[in-house]
Amino acid sequence: MQHLPIRVLVVDDSDIIRRLLTEILNSDPGIVVVGTAADAFEAKALVNKLQPDVITLDVEMPEVDGIRFLEVLMKFRPTPVIMISTLTRSKADITLRALELGAVDYIAKPIVDDIAVFQRYSGTVINKVKMAAKSHVGHATKPPKAPVQLASRTNRVIAIGASTGGTEAIAHVLQQLPASHFAVVMTQHMPAGFTTTYADRLTRNTGFTVIEAQGGELVRPGYAYLAPGGYHMRVKRKGNELYTEVFDGEKVSGHKPSVDVLFDSVASEIGKFAMATLLTGMGKDGAQGLKNIQNSGGFTVAQDESTCVVFGMPRAAIELGAADAVAPLDKIGETLIESLAPKSEN
Repeated sequence: MQHLPIRVLVVDDSDIIRRLLTEILNSDPGIVVVGTAADAFEAKALVNKLQPDVITLDVEMPEVDGIRFLEVLMKFRPTPVIMISTLTRSKADITLRALELGAVDYIAKPIVDDIAVFQRYSGTVINKVKMAAKSHVGHATKPPKAPVQLASRTNRVIAIGASTGGTEAIAHVLQQLPASHFAVVMTQHMPAGFTTTYADRLTRNTGFTVIEAQGGELVRPGYAYLAPGGYHMRVKRKGNELYTEVFDGEKVSGHKPSVDVLFDSVASEIGKFAMATLLTGMGKDGAQGLKNIQNSGGFTVAQDESTCVVFGMPRAAIELGAADAVAPLDKIGETLIESLAPKSEN
């Protein structure tokens, strides 16, 4: 059966960027740009008229900015959206807000409207639009329950890995956990400059103090340690203590930071006392690492398809037999905690 091309609406106040994105996307036979808009008012009319499969949306537009337009769009006509943003520290919080509102992903917009700069990312632009077309948007995620109160401290370490859709998924998992009982180490695929802002945002919105790891931090309950953008993070045992280690290097499983790098270290340094969950994301980073944690005796959970924005990484882990449990996003914390309950002998 022949598949119809992905119909894209490009929304950007820059005529140059509109033309560049149109040229890049139309170069792929599986994509067609059905319209372009220079502002939110024009975009609203075209969304209703054209009903696109995917929208690329500029963060900064006159009068009504991209965030406000996105907020309204997700309430009345949920559509996969990729934000076009200059990836600077000052714009990171705005882009994270867009992901919180339901945007699937974001693409770097060149500070200078240089065709050579933008065309270097043409493959990334095309791949992200194709991924967005397959993503799940508009499904209601239940608000997280209050963290479960445990009778005694566990001092367990939970490892979390995520990619596309993961910024909000990680927040939901952390909100489900009693911070005083767990330490968390986590890798989310993000560029440099974003992870500091993201860590601050998680600290405000969860019970954990979230730290962008620099390396050498003592891993302790109540804290969550996030791999910094552009660097790998692993854990290292020194005596009875566990520390973060941050280092540069080649991409692993196509990414830096890589979930596999973190998970592999958790398997070797924590073993049967480890717990880990692999959340929404494109590709397969973290699948083998999750299997290694399982093989070392740790407990592993994969997010289920119905609540993933992109069911790539969890699917790869499930197919590998790496998940002891598969759970919807709002049950992952509960599933991890239930694994600590004494097993009845029948």
